[in-house]
Amino acid sequence: MGMGILLRVLVAGGLAADAVVHWRFAPDMAPGPNTPSGTIPGDDLFYAQAIAAAVAALLVLFWARRWTYALAFVVAASAAGAVLLYYFVDFGRLGPIPRMYDPSWYADKTISLAGEAVAALAALAGFFTVRRGAERGEHRSDAPVPH
Repeated sequence: MGMGILLRVLVAGGLAADAVVHWRFAPDMAPGPNTPSGTIPGDDLFYAQAIAAAVAALLVLFWARRWTYALAFVVAASAAGAVLLYYFVDFGRLGPIPRMYDPSWYADKTISLAGEAVAALAALAGFFTVRRGAERGEHRSDAPVPH
């Protein structure tokens, strides 16, 4: 398996894990009766993250370009950063974003974070190794070696 294909599979697989976990937990994040108005519902945030991860995964899988790797990196790295930040810090409500502090740790959070980390690192590597303007999304590592 070429390096380009491996990076695409790692990005897509990591983002798929992220998407599945966020989609499964979205209903648990629905706002309660005491949620202040003007707050984005937590379940909407989780559904949006799941959709963004799935779309970014498919884009990289089928169109490995610098911009698709960049998008995948932003989606994966921001999710990984958020899960870690909200594990350690209780910001309360941040503007329209509801209080997301969750100091507990469980298997699905580990799966999500691992997927996000793998996807972010593979997307970063893909961003720097994909050929600029490559028509088929090939990577430099997949190019034939001249003799």
